[in-house]
Amino acid sequence: MALATSDTELTNLTAGPAGRALGSVDLSVVIPLYNEEESIDSAVDEVLDVLTRIPLNSELILVNDGSSDGTGAKALAWHQIDPRVKVIEFRRNFGQTAGISAGFDYASGRVVVVMDGDQQNDPADIPTLLAALDDGYDVASGWRADRKDKFLSRRLPSLVANLLISRVTGVKLHDYGCSLKAYDKEVIEHLELFGELHRFIPALAVISGAKVIEIPVNHRARERGASKYGISRMPRVILDLLTVKFLIGYRQKPMQFFGRLALVCVGAAGLSALWSGSRLLRKIPLRSGVSTIFAVASLQFASFGLIGELLTRVYFKDSAHRPYVVRKATGNDAHVLTMTRPAAGEAEEPA
Repeated sequence: MALATSDTELTNLTAGPAGRALGSVDLSVVIPLYNEEESIDSAVDEVLDVLTRIPLNSELILVNDGSSDGTGAKALAWHQIDPRVKVIEFRRNFGQTAGISAGFDYASGRVVVVMDGDQQNDPADIPTLLAALDDGYDVASGWRADRKDKFLSRRLPSLVANLLISRVTGVKLHDYGCSLKAYDKEVIEHLELFGELHRFIPALAVISGAKVIEIPVNHRARERGASKYGISRMPRVILDLLTVKFLIGYRQKPMQFFGRLALVCVGAAGLSALWSGSRLLRKIPLRSGVSTIFAVASLQFASFGLIGELLTRVYFKDSAHRPYVVRKATGNDAHVLTMTRPAAGEAEEPA
């Protein structure tokens, strides 16, 4: 889909489905930041320039995820320069999922766009994503078709992960790892994000009936700072994928899952008993059944982990609990600040 360049075209793309009336804030752009001191000024300036050319009431939410450099100070400086910029400061580093979750909670727009702050995502693609939502989709997911990253350490693991995620979830996307995505606010309001589930948001949205489309977007080589991701994250992706698969298939019928695991364990135990009995009848010395023990134990640990994930969802579904703690939030209503519960002995500091 071609990118609109004139105000008239942009108005047509972003007027809202079926010409619906838009609220006081139409578009929220969320950027989680962690130690992006070298990139933040250029990134924010570029995004604001795009938002200025889009005839919508917009806001830019910068989520400082416990940065240890000057990222927080520069973010707050932008709030003083431009009232469209809002800043959320975490008390410590909680991770990208928490940063996106906070952005969703604090966003006022009917549409929420999420992107990285390292300038590898191109803000000029935002109107294209908005156009997809105007066509009736609920999630427009960016696809870095010409990705400018190292092959072995970044692109190859991503390729494997995308194939695996698409196969397991049934939601086929080329690029789950692209942060540049646009969401209808009504869709993300029903999501409970924790751990590192941000990469699975399209698959989680499909659970509630959302329509997802993938849009090719521009990707630029990193010019400043260092990447926070690499091949070491693959084990986390696999474990989170197990959680997502469970949520998609068994969140309303967990006994179907755990019952099958129990039957597998019973079958393994029965076969082991028959095998041991046959050896005894033939007066053959028994060997250690370590393999059977480990097989049963692995199923038990998997079950315990999934039970824990269910309990975590119940915990964070309570609006008083979030996977982050806010130190300070600027430019937000007081009632929004009450959505997070500070750590014991600490209080939030609304600006």
